[in-house]
Amino acid sequence: MSAAQLYTKYTRVWIPDPDEVWRSAEIIKDYKEGDKSLHLKLEDETLYEYPIDLQGNELPFLRNPDILVGENDLTALSYLHEPAVLHNLKVRFLESNHIYTYCGIVLVAINPYEQLPIYEQDVIYAYSGQNMGDMDPHIFAVAEEAYKQMARDEKNQSIIVSGESGAGKTVSAKYAMRFFATVGGSASETNIEAKVLASSPIMEAIGNAKTTRNDNSSRFGKYIQIGFDKRYHIIGANMRTYLLEKSRVVFQAEDERNYHIFYQLCASASLPEFKELGLTCAEDFFYTSQGGDTSIEGVDDADDFEKTRHAFTLLGVKESHQTTIFRIIAAILHLGNLEIQGERDGDACSVSSEDEHLNNFCGLLGVEHSQMQHWLCHRKLITTAETYVKNMSVQQVVNARNALAKHIYAQLFNWIVQHINKALHTTVKQHSFIGVLDIYGFETFEVNSFEQFCINYANEKLQQQFNSHVFKLEQEEYMKEGIPWTLIDFYDNQPCIDLIEAKLGILDLLDEECKVPKGTDQNWAQKLYDRHASSQHFQKPRMSNTSFIVLHFADKVEYQSEGFLEKNRDTVYEEQINILKASKYQMVADLFQDEKDAAPTTSVGKGTSKISVRSARPVIKAANKEHKKTVGHQFRNSLHLLMETLNATTPHYVRCIKPNDEKLPFKFDPKRAVQQLRACGVLETIRISAAGFPSRWSYHDFFNRYRVLMKKRDLSKNDKKQICQTLLEDLIKDPDKFQFGRTKIFFRAGQVAYLEKLRADKFRAATIMIQKTVRGWLQRVKYKRLRRAAIVVQRYTRGHLARRLAEHLRRTRAAIVFQKQYRMLRILRAFQRVRNATVTIQAFARGMFVRRIYRKILAEHKAIILQKYARGWLARTRFRRVRGATIVLQCYYRRMKARQELKALKIEARSAQHLKKLNIGMENKVVQLQRKIDEQNKEYKLLNEQLSTLASAHSSEVEKLKKELVQYQQGHRGDGNQLVSLQEEMEHLRLELEKALGERKVVEDSYVKEKDLLRKRISDLEEENALLKQEKEELNSRILCQSQDEFARNTVEENIQMKKELEEERSRYQNLVKEYSRLEQRYDNLRDEMTIIKQAPGHRRNPSNQSSLESDSNYPSISTSEIGDTEDVIQQVEEVGMEKAAMDMTLFLKLQKRVRELEQERKKLQTHLEKKEQESKKSQVIETKTEATSDHEDFAYNSLKRQELESENKKLKNELNELRKAIADRATQNNSSNDIQDGYNLLLNQLKSANEELEVRKEEVLILRTQIMKAAQQKETGKNMENITTDASWPNSNKHIDQEDAIEAYQGMCETNRLLEAQLQDQRREHEEEVEALKNEVDAMKEELEKQQQAFLQTLQLSPEAQVEFGLQQEITRLTNENLDLKEVLEKLEKNEKKLKKQLKIYMKKVQDFEASQATVPAERRQHERNMQVAVQRKEKDFQGMLEYYKEDEPLLIRNLITDLKPQTVSATVPCLPAYILYMCIRHADYINDDQKVHSLLTSTINGIKKVLKKHNDDFQMTSFWLANTCRLLHCLKQYSGDAGFMTQNTPKQNEHCLKNFDLTEYRQVLSHLSIQIYQQLIKIAEGILQPMIVSAVLENESIQGLSGVKPMGYRNRSSSMADGDSSYSLDAIIRQLNMFHSVMCDQGLDPEIVQQVFKQLFYMINAVALNNLLLRKDVCSWSTGMQLRFNISQLEEWLRGKNLQQSGAAQMLEPLIQAAQLLQLKKKTSEDAEAICSLCTSLTTQQIVKILNLYTPVNEFEERVTVAFIRDIQTHLQERNDPPQLLLDFKHMFPVLFPFNPSSITMDSIHLPASLHLEFLNKV
Repeated sequence: MSAAQLYTKYTRVWIPDPDEVWRSAEIIKDYKEGDKSLHLKLEDETLYEYPIDLQGNELPFLRNPDILVGENDLTALSYLHEPAVLHNLKVRFLESNHIYTYCGIVLVAINPYEQLPIYEQDVIYAYSGQNMGDMDPHIFAVAEEAYKQMARDEKNQSIIVSGESGAGKTVSAKYAMRFFATVGGSASETNIEAKVLASSPIMEAIGNAKTTRNDNSSRFGKYIQIGFDKRYHIIGANMRTYLLEKSRVVFQAEDERNYHIFYQLCASASLPEFKELGLTCAEDFFYTSQGGDTSIEGVDDADDFEKTRHAFTLLGVKESHQTTIFRIIAAILHLGNLEIQGERDGDACSVSSEDEHLNNFCGLLGVEHSQMQHWLCHRKLITTAETYVKNMSVQQVVNARNALAKHIYAQLFNWIVQHINKALHTTVKQHSFIGVLDIYGFETFEVNSFEQFCINYANEKLQQQFNSHVFKLEQEEYMKEGIPWTLIDFYDNQPCIDLIEAKLGILDLLDEECKVPKGTDQNWAQKLYDRHASSQHFQKPRMSNTSFIVLHFADKVEYQSEGFLEKNRDTVYEEQINILKASKYQMVADLFQDEKDAAPTTSVGKGTSKISVRSARPVIKAANKEHKKTVGHQFRNSLHLLMETLNATTPHYVRCIKPNDEKLPFKFDPKRAVQQLRACGVLETIRISAAGFPSRWSYHDFFNRYRVLMKKRDLSKNDKKQICQTLLEDLIKDPDKFQFGRTKIFFRAGQVAYLEKLRADKFRAATIMIQKTVRGWLQRVKYKRLRRAAIVVQRYTRGHLARRLAEHLRRTRAAIVFQKQYRMLRILRAFQRVRNATVTIQAFARGMFVRRIYRKILAEHKAIILQKYARGWLARTRFRRVRGATIVLQCYYRRMKARQELKALKIEARSAQHLKKLNIGMENKVVQLQRKIDEQNKEYKLLNEQLSTLASAHSSEVEKLKKELVQYQQGHRGDGNQLVSLQEEMEHLRLELEKALGERKVVEDSYVKEKDLLRKRISDLEEENALLKQEKEELNSRILCQSQDEFARNTVEENIQMKKELEEERSRYQNLVKEYSRLEQRYDNLRDEMTIIKQAPGHRRNPSNQSSLESDSNYPSISTSEIGDTEDVIQQVEEVGMEKAAMDMTLFLKLQKRVRELEQERKKLQTHLEKKEQESKKSQVIETKTEATSDHEDFAYNSLKRQELESENKKLKNELNELRKAIADRATQNNSSNDIQDGYNLLLNQLKSANEELEVRKEEVLILRTQIMKAAQQKETGKNMENITTDASWPNSNKHIDQEDAIEAYQGMCETNRLLEAQLQDQRREHEEEVEALKNEVDAMKEELEKQQQAFLQTLQLSPEAQVEFGLQQEITRLTNENLDLKEVLEKLEKNEKKLKKQLKIYMKKVQDFEASQATVPAERRQHERNMQVAVQRKEKDFQGMLEYYKEDEPLLIRNLITDLKPQTVSATVPCLPAYILYMCIRHADYINDDQKVHSLLTSTINGIKKVLKKHNDDFQMTSFWLANTCRLLHCLKQYSGDAGFMTQNTPKQNEHCLKNFDLTEYRQVLSHLSIQIYQQLIKIAEGILQPMIVSAVLENESIQGLSGVKPMGYRNRSSSMADGDSSYSLDAIIRQLNMFHSVMCDQGLDPEIVQQVFKQLFYMINAVALNNLLLRKDVCSWSTGMQLRFNISQLEEWLRGKNLQQSGAAQMLEPLIQAAQLLQLKKKTSEDAEAICSLCTSLTTQQIVKILNLYTPVNEFEERVTVAFIRDIQTHLQERNDPPQLLLDFKHMFPVLFPFNPSSITMDSIHLPASLHLEFLNKV
């Protein structure tokens, strides 16, 4: 395209300007080839002729279209050049207040010199997880890109922050680290991210100072590596520092300060702990007062000092070390105030010994006063012949003092950096890291010295790395798209770097001159002139022989050579260092002790290590050469290491720009900005991009943007790529101006502007056509409207006349009708009055007569009733008297007969003959056993004789070995001491275990206290909530009573305020519940961590039935005492831990022995079980014979009694097991064995007496039972007695006995025989057990004897030494076993004592209760009640809505109904079926009055639900299912609680299902808390699903096709900088997801009120996420996006109406988003528009409105930008608002949830249990 086509009339260009650098102008005459000037009109309407160089043909730069001004990315500009970049930055900074702008891969950050609200936590969360080009430019976007690339590419990253002093480098680096600390927080509780951030105030205090350009300038460079693990959590960090400006310690220029730490310490000098430092204000010290003003406006040094101390503490620096640090800093200040007195013509000087500052200096550093006084003014010279001391002049002493001060501060700086790195170090393996480089930018001053030379050298290296990286990225982009790559010429600064660092370069010559004994700066400068005069990057100034000029990439800089050598040497005298090494303070000595060894290692990392120069030393060892490295050499090495690190990472660049030198907020100086843009490489990036194809469009975006330029026949094609190619070939004739890539089209600079111009022309022509057509249509509409108006006026006039005539006629007729009706009504009323009076008189008369008759009949009826009751009472009294006398006679007679029979039977049982029969077999067995024992004794004697003979044979040999044995014992007496020490260690370990248990108890107590406090707080909140509700009701009643409108309005406002307060209180309450659950979870985690710590590798016990929630429930274990003992031992081993248990061999042997004993007992129990089975078979045969005559009612009674006894037995077992646990816990606390033995014997005696008494009671109960069963057997025995003949003989047949009395006596005899038979069987069983025990003892003795024999034979075969050793081992083993046995006996005695005490209490209580019931309840009534009870059990056949289960089936119930249940299993049944089943089980436990069962079931239920939710923490369906069931169970506990307030809607049948015995209010509260936790988890899951869809579906998706235009995009929107894969969603996807949520919750029976609250919360999140994204994205703030957004919101509102969720408040949650959409669509020109916007946008804050207006971007050139004046007008209108300063909405905010009471209409007896639940063990009652 020729210049004549581009430089036409009305085209705008940029021309140079001395003040503004570049100025805009408009061409007023077309340019033609050969013109010598260009006719322009400036912005102030002045004319100007711009001369054109015909040879160079350099035309002025073209200006971009207005639509491209203000772009987020500079590379999106069509014309890429310096004025375009400068103007774009200026517009964004001044008009939109945007401080960040992309320039390709670089983020340009302009310092606003003002605090902006764009760094809050919510902004971090908004940028987290977003693609870099999707949001507005921000430092957080760069940090997120680095974090995402590290996770995606698994490659280390670097963020390089550079810029001038005062440009904001340190702040930018700090914000980047804060982003990593927030997004990649540490996985553990080490808070490493807090430590990383805490290092900033320390480094700012010791490394930052006030300069003329910046109040907080970093005077060193630093590179911080933040390490991440495989899950990309921060695990540690490391810091490297470069080139600390040490000269600032001793010298500051005008209006500058020393390092902040000096002023902070002086500001805090009045604190008591700093009195000994001897400090005053900063003005009193030379080192802090040279710059003039020692304060900084707006900075409180004392407050900053407290932050510094807190950071030291957070990083683990000890208080003693902190004190020493402050002592060293104070000593430096005192060193600067030394008074040096000159002597003898200035050749010598001295320091007064009474100098206060010298005394303070020596006292603070702990060094010799006299030595320091001497060596401050003298130096040692060593020659080959002698060593002598030389005086120094005043200037030399001052220089030496300053060098010492700098050296001390530098060493302290290095020490602090090392300790920070230690605090940030981690032992976890680092997977990857992100480095943040905060380094000085290019510097040039009037006087440039060694520091500026090193800084600019570092920037040369960084710029070279930056250029090569940008070049490489461009090449990769072209290669990826298949574009032919042509080499682009870019500036390579390698020659300048070679000039500095190559062989015989500037640094080499400087080091060489430093080695020369009398080297000077002038000589070094002369060598530079001679060596590098021909270099193109080196120049010699005309007017100076001591300066030189280096042409850097940014600018040429003149350096003064004075001081280069001294600063490079960094000389400090060794004598002074030696004095510091001898300090009495260890830390001061350590600072200088290992200085030589540390120099090679730290020099690379720090770049600031010092060397000590020794003057005229005769012998220099070779080893010291490495330590003589100069500062320049060290800096070069550290810079090479830094470049290697950066080259191994993926770099991200942040270039900080200082907009003005006056530090004024939002003031832009173009000259300073251009200077920095050139220096930081931004313009070089632009130049490289412009040299190729800077503008890039995807085919899809290009098609959408320029489809207006296409022809209709081309649009009919399906291939968009081919359509775009055809269009470009037609529009742009030069094929070199564009290239077609695989996915994008590449354009040369200016081509997009040309296409935009063609598009604008096409639109302009179309606009004219539309205007013409619309204007004609408007005129036709106006004519038709006038014609219709005339016709309407005529029609209305005629109608009015007709209506007036009709009205007259209608009124005349109405008058006649009214008269007729009135006359009729008057006569009718008179007649009705007479008739009513007559009827009333008749009614009263008739009533009087009827009442008289009624009273007479009533009196006669009452007399008859009195007679009836009196006669009945007399008859019943006579009958009771006769019957009572008869019963008394019968009782006395029957008791006498029974006693006679019982006495006879007892005499027979006690007779000797009877006992002999029983003991015949036992005597024979005892004789046999005695015989066997005698035989074994004989064998034992024989063996003893053999043993004695063998012993006598070896007695002589044993005598010889006795002496050796004595010696051996003496030699091994240490083993005994070792045994004692082991026992002491074991005791120590036991004490530590008890201490650990105590600490654990303290932790548990504190947790319980915290839990109680939370509960108390919750109860207080509930009371307050109730009071608020009561006040609300009172206010409502007051509102109804008020009549005046104004007062009613005030009351309504108060009511609304009370509602808000109630909502806030409820929110705080639910936050407390959330915090409580978090603390509970944290407690569980700590407990799990504690158990993991205790269970060391090796023996680890992990039962399968043990869950993490077991601590909340009490499952009593049912086990025998032996098993309980073993479990106690194992538990002790686990609690101590395997590390301690491994040392306690006695415990291990004890376990081993216990296992053997358990194996023997198992065998015994097996044989005992076989015997029991045989006996049970025999007893079953006997019972079938004896019970053949019993009836069915006896069996029913026995079964009922057995059930009661079984339940009673379970309770006793549970109590017994709990007692065992308590005894096991307290067993270790009892130490006195004598007291235990005495108590144990006493307890045994008491237990024996109690057992005997219990046996007697059992006999009495059995006898009473026979009498109780009499009534039930009368009918059946009467029938049987009819068949008995009169010849039957009875025991007392000679006397007259009734048949009933005889039957009773016979049955009593039978029961007595059974009792005696049972006692006899017990005695026989005990006898057999004793015989079996004797046999076992004999077997054990045999085994022991065999072992001893084998051991003896083995001993005889060994050598004498081995025999002695073997004997000792046997003796030790025997003693150990005996010790174990004694310990075991002691523990068993202690445990049995407590068990028996508990059992005794239980049995005594049972006996007393039984006796009391026997004494208070008459026998007749008891018999009647029991018979009635049996009858009731038999008759209840209908299901009563209760489910019974056994206690041992509870885990199975929880597993089948909660843990393993899937919502699909019960989808076809009643909603919330598990809740109903659980309530029916609770109701049965309440019915049988079993509080332990209720507690266990509810606790297990709650823990089971928590376990399921923890396992399925991302399953919406499961969470919704259990939220519905938990709420339903809560409603059931309320509905059937018996409280009248909850029973108003119950049916009579439902009232029968209420709980009778227990008040479960506390469990209702626990279930309410659980419901809140489940609700919060449900919201979290739903938000996690919806959040990734919101931005794409609501803001980006085109629901209305073709509405939004596409603008040119920059580098950040290219595919190379974004992750692969399309993650776009449509609005239909969100609606489908909402439908899924709604259907799941409705199908599972969740309360409608809760469903509404869920969608209210979700729609708030949709609104917050979409609005936050809108406020951070410039590309979506346009009119078309507003239209698109409004349509999408209407679709969501339509969905709410379709689901009947209008009352939920969800639609109101979208109000801010609706107003934002309307704001984008409204006119934004006049003050009336501003007022309309302010009145409309009531839900948006002032900041949000202004932010949207600042971001508003026209998509087409026909739209106008929002002017700055309009935004200022909006701000003045909104000044009265008291909006919060927060810009973004808190999308994580959660509204408090309400669970309104919702009773169920289902009755419990109508619920069916499906077989799929596998609940067959539940019995319907």
